[in-house]
Amino acid sequence: MKVVGQSLPKIDALPIATGQPVYTEDLAPSQALVVKVLHSPHAFARLRQVDVSLALKVPGVACVLTHQDVPQERFTLAGQSYPEPSPYDRRILDEYVRYVGDAVAIVAAVDEKTAEKALQLIRVEYEVLEPVLDFETAARHASVVHPEDNVLCNFPIGMGKEKNIICTHKNEYGDVEAELAQCPVVVEETYYTQAQAHGMMETYRAYSYLDHAGRLTIVSSTQIPFHVRRQMARALEMPASRIRVIKPRIGGGFGGKQTGAVEMFVAAVTKRTGKAAIIVYSRTETFSCTNSRHAMRLTVRLGADEEGTIRAVDIQGLSDGGAYGEHAPTTFSVVGEKTLPMYHKAKAVRFMGQVVYTNKLPGGALRGYGATQGTFAQESAVNLLAARLKMNPVELRQKNLIRQGDYSPIYKGKVLASSTLDQCIATGKKLIGWEEKYPVRDFGDTLRAVGMAVTMQGSGIAGIDTASAEIRLNDDGNYTLLIGSTDMGTGSDTILAQMAAEVLETNLEHLIVHAADTDVSPFDPGSYASSTTYVTGMAVKLAAEELRGKMLEQAAKLLEAEGAQISFDGVKFWSEDGKRRLTVAKLAERMALGAGCQQLTGQGTYGSPTSPPPFVAGFAEVEIDKATGKVTPIDFVAVVDCGTVINPALARVQTEGGVVQGIGMALYEEVRYTGQGRLETCNFMQYKIPCRKDVGNVRVAFEPSYEPTGPFGAKSIGEAVINTPAPAIAHAVFNATGVQLTQLPLTPEKVLNALLTKKRG
Repeated sequence: MKVVGQSLPKIDALPIATGQPVYTEDLAPSQALVVKVLHSPHAFARLRQVDVSLALKVPGVACVLTHQDVPQERFTLAGQSYPEPSPYDRRILDEYVRYVGDAVAIVAAVDEKTAEKALQLIRVEYEVLEPVLDFETAARHASVVHPEDNVLCNFPIGMGKEKNIICTHKNEYGDVEAELAQCPVVVEETYYTQAQAHGMMETYRAYSYLDHAGRLTIVSSTQIPFHVRRQMARALEMPASRIRVIKPRIGGGFGGKQTGAVEMFVAAVTKRTGKAAIIVYSRTETFSCTNSRHAMRLTVRLGADEEGTIRAVDIQGLSDGGAYGEHAPTTFSVVGEKTLPMYHKAKAVRFMGQVVYTNKLPGGALRGYGATQGTFAQESAVNLLAARLKMNPVELRQKNLIRQGDYSPIYKGKVLASSTLDQCIATGKKLIGWEEKYPVRDFGDTLRAVGMAVTMQGSGIAGIDTASAEIRLNDDGNYTLLIGSTDMGTGSDTILAQMAAEVLETNLEHLIVHAADTDVSPFDPGSYASSTTYVTGMAVKLAAEELRGKMLEQAAKLLEAEGAQISFDGVKFWSEDGKRRLTVAKLAERMALGAGCQQLTGQGTYGSPTSPPPFVAGFAEVEIDKATGKVTPIDFVAVVDCGTVINPALARVQTEGGVVQGIGMALYEEVRYTGQGRLETCNFMQYKIPCRKDVGNVRVAFEPSYEPTGPFGAKSIGEAVINTPAPAIAHAVFNATGVQLTQLPLTPEKVLNALLTKKRG
């Protein structure tokens, strides 16, 4: 392959590096009304009265909207294919506010100062209710977060909202209890993961306007333009045909922008006033008024024989959904789907539990999407089992892991078609120096320890998400690739362009990539679920192959030769005898402008019945200060099986970024609420994300497999790479202290207490 597999620079790398690209806010009309939202100061309350009379008198205020001024249809902001599994449990504005930061009213004014002044003049009479703040007691709490009777579920998700239960889930194969009863070695532990923030560079923002035909156009920093269109159609009670959504460049998302956050506010203003409107959330609003990772409690039981064969895996889960149910059923199901198949020798496996409503910031999608939480719990339990068996954790995993060709009833009942996880483990073990460093070395004032974990994820959503692509041969001999996926800075536009270029035997300079405009782009669910390279990539490959076929057919006609008698090198066609030649540019000209009377195009659509998992083996080395308990990352090795690596440079930075996020979750990112339900860690002064000096050395290696259902043998990489740092680092701390810490993040206080516990005995 000439283009696929090459570390080509991103097609937009230079403009980004030089500050040239324009983002959502840069494109907004200068006369757009500035939209601000009045947020609730209470975790749970009913609005008795909202008096906006003084706010409306402020010169320059265009409108002030309350729950009485907007449509009453309930919907979900989860960016998921229809029919969404998330419950329709919210309105644009509601008579109830369900967390500190929930929307009370919308103000639109000529400028920000005027809008802020109007906000301060809104008078609200609240009936303050007792909030549900502890997700472990939510199901038996006297308060009901959603007392309304018109919450809609498209599927039977096991909702019991009168007990604050969003959904109930169970996935089981075999008789877990019977197997556990027969196992001579059983370990059990409960693990907690926190509600991690996304921390993307660009905060939530959008603007809207009416076009020349009176259609509502929304320009948004979103991962899901087609889903936003559907959300807005339902929320505003408008036909989807009257709504257009455009995605410009995005300054990061990490799953946060798979949930709608601000589009509904500007859309409601434009619908009401007929004027363009823009909203830009502050960093504090982005932290406290949108969504986060779901906090979870996961109890793991593992049963094994004395030789280390894992015979039973049982995971009991409870997830904090927050105030609304976006992504609650699917995030929770992924906890089991991406963990239970890992240890293939087990005769019985089970994952079950509930997601509950609380009066906290809603949970949503975040890189790893449930597998991160599940991996931390299961891999920590496997490391605990290895210690109980006095067995090297590397050997324990190699003995039990799923391998290529294995059938898994949990893995959608499929045969695993591609995996080099065993090689990933072997490579990672060598790179970290496992034999020399395991388990711990004492340097007097400090300890050096190593730990490991493995993970799997998916590539798209099997049997649900379908992507389309179109590629055109333009009249000048260049190509336009039309896609609906959203590049969030990951380089996915470049990856897809490389695939098209490989088929057409051209280079990226001859490809124009146009992405994510619901009026122009072919349908794509958006960038989430690690779907772009695998699902959209196959659609692009199919589209390019169709176009190539049409080009060969028309060139043969023009050269007066049979198709099999001509050759093509990406620049020209020529007959078998070498006497007749035709360039791509001339073919394009003849077809589009001459006798051909047609523009050659190719279309491709792809949806996979399977979601082939990428695999990662993660190895951590940390240093622990005996006096303070501070954990300092020294080295982290991530070895990845993502199938064929389309662009090694971009795959490497994806992995490095995921590892850094995982280190942040493991050590630094602590979420704190007040006793009244207000999020204290609502900016980067209170919420610590790691900087370069906080993460140590991060090394990445690849052990490619070949996935037969993926484009050029590729699988995904975006999500799996965040999953191993937390359990690997926790394992290193376990090896150093002899005490397994079960609650993230691993703060110095927790580690110091573990050291003191070890010292006492």
